Amino acid sequence: MHNKFNKLTWAVAVAAAAFASQANAGGYQINEQSVSGQGYGHAGRSSNVNDATIVFGNPAGMSFLDRAQLTAGGTYLNVNSRIRNAEATRSAPGVGVLDEQVGGTSEGDMVPGTLIPFAFYAHPVNEQLAFGFGVYAPFGSKTEYEDGFVGRNLGNYTELRVISAQPTVSYRFNDQWSVGVGLTYNRVEGELHRQVPVATGLLTTTEADSRVEGDDDAWGYNLGVMYQPVPETTLGLTYRSKVDYTLTGDFRAVAQDIGVEVTDNASLDLTTPETINFSVTQQMSDNLKLMAGASWTRWSRFDRILIEGESIPEITREEQDYSNAWAYAVGGEYQLNPQLALRAGVTLDFTPTSDQYRSARIPSDDRRIFSIGAGWTPVDNLTLDFAYSYLTERSTQVDQVRTDGFQGTPPVTSTYTADYKNEAHGFGAQLTYRF
Repeated sequence: MHNKFNKLTWAVAVAAAAFASQANAGGYQINEQSVSGQGYGHAGRSSNVNDATIVFGNPAGMSFLDRAQLTAGGTYLNVNSRIRNAEATRSAPGVGVLDEQVGGTSEGDMVPGTLIPFAFYAHPVNEQLAFGFGVYAPFGSKTEYEDGFVGRNLGNYTELRVISAQPTVSYRFNDQWSVGVGLTYNRVEGELHRQVPVATGLLTTTEADSRVEGDDDAWGYNLGVMYQPVPETTLGLTYRSKVDYTLTGDFRAVAQDIGVEVTDNASLDLTTPETINFSVTQQMSDNLKLMAGASWTRWSRFDRILIEGESIPEITREEQDYSNAWAYAVGGEYQLNPQLALRAGVTLDFTPTSDQYRSARIPSDDRRIFSIGAGWTPVDNLTLDFAYSYLTERSTQVDQVRTDGFQGTPPVTSTYTADYKNEAHGFGAQLTYRF
């Protein structure tokens, strides 16, 4: 019993280290919770039981593990963005400013390289019951444009971080059926910057540096079921609940040219959407298994960014108008020999963003992801997994318009248009130790 306690303490310590990390990425939803799964494009996320990352993939799968194990690792994302034909204007008819060109640059590559860590521990108690724990990043986004970004009046810095801790239990009724449930504690932090245009006098405008930040925590849950009609076929279904947050924090806007500073408390209601994932894993031979999966995300919950203050009723309002979206994946794994498994997969991830309201904060479109990977088991109780993914997005356009009034000054209408082309490289590594 003392030995088991030490093992569990080690698992929690590793998980806590991951929890302390600031995990974020270029996309609002993050899929990097398993490097072994990354190798086959997460095609068997709900049905393929490889290691302790099944705590996230499908909590029901823990009871298919033969012994306790710890899996920890991460994926480094290197995102590249190219911006073409970028233009921005300002108009303030009240002071005679009409379609004034905004000067600035459009260097692109506004998403910094980021490591997304995770850690999971799964512990089968007997042939039916298993417990597990995981720490991971389910959602995150970061865009950080250069100081002189031409579209700065619409948004030049965006960061959203969500970290989840998930205790989990599963029960296997018989050789065919198992169920699982996980409770998630979720911590969110967000920060938005932009340069708000201000009409200062006849034919003149300036900018106020506007910043708002906040945080919150909330609870959610995951449900999973796994069915194995025959030993060669495994079906999995996972549901991840929505999570409702009210981020509270501070707002500050400073217009140095006119000596004005505005501060206020700020709040933002945010709901991260529920997700349903279904996948099937088919053992084709002793060495080859194939996987296919589909995920549905209720992105329609993300309709706007509305930040409200105590003295300022509406600090900012940015329409998003996301729509529900699907992602599909196929992949396979070939056991070359007892020590080495080779993997590959392809994923199609359809964008939830609206052409009308696509913004400089999250300028994304439909994605194609190509992945390869390998698992190396030098000894029976240790596996090292590695994966590489190449993500390419369809070329897309941002065409934004918004009107601001700053502290009773005449309203200013800002526009920003640009063509975006995004791609990313993901390099993953993880270690699994079986007790």
